[in-house]
Amino acid sequence: MPADRLHLVRHGEVHNPSRVLYGRLPGYGLSVDGRKMARQAAEYVRSLDRPVSSLVCSPLQRTQESSEPFTELFGLEPRIDDRVIEPTNVFEGRRMTLALLNPWNWRHLRKPALPSWGEPYADVVVRMDKAMTQAWKEVESGDVVIVSHQLPIWITHLAVAGLPFRHDPRERRCALSSVTSFEMGDDGKWTEIAYAEPASLSGAVDVGAV
Repeated sequence: MPADRLHLVRHGEVHNPSRVLYGRLPGYGLSVDGRKMARQAAEYVRSLDRPVSSLVCSPLQRTQESSEPFTELFGLEPRIDDRVIEPTNVFEGRRMTLALLNPWNWRHLRKPALPSWGEPYADVVVRMDKAMTQAWKEVESGDVVIVSHQLPIWITHLAVAGLPFRHDPRERRCALSSVTSFEMGDDGKWTEIAYAEPASLSGAVDVGAV
C-alpha cells in the first residue's frame, strides 16, 4: 500500500531585511517569526491525528529549517529532494519594484504564461509530480510531508485543478507555512482535499518568493 495523504508545506517567513527576491540564493534562512510559523505548521499536521511516515524537503536553507519541527514532533529525518526546490528566476537578488522600473528588464516579461523570466511552469509541474509520486509510493502507509516553496506548491494546485498556469503572483493562495493536502486515486491522479493556514501571519514579510 502507498501513502494515505500528502501534505505540501510552505516554509516560514525568511529573514530578508533588503526585501529582495531571494530565489535559490544561499544564506536566506528563517526569521525568528518564521521558525514559529514552521512550528505551527508542524503542530497543525500533528493535530490531524494521522501518522506521518515520511518527510521530504528542498535543499534550500529555509525549507530545511522549516522541516526541523516535523523532525522533532514526528521523529523523521528529512530526505532532500532537488525536485521540490524554488524555480530559477532572472530577478534573483533584486528588489522587484526597482527591477521593473528598468526598461531593459521588460524583455523578461514578454511571455508571462511561460514564464519568460524563469523556469517554465510546465517543467515545475513535471518535477513536482515526480517527487510527489515517488514520496507517495515509497512508504507503505501513513502521510507524507514535503516542505517546499510557494510557486511549486501553487503551480501544482493549478495543475491538479486543471486551471491555466498563467497567474498573478500576488494572488497566489499559498501563505507562509500553509499546508496544501492531496490524495492520489487508483487512477494515479492527484486530488486536492484541503488547504490550511495554521501560522500566525500578522506583520509577516512575504516579498522574496519567485
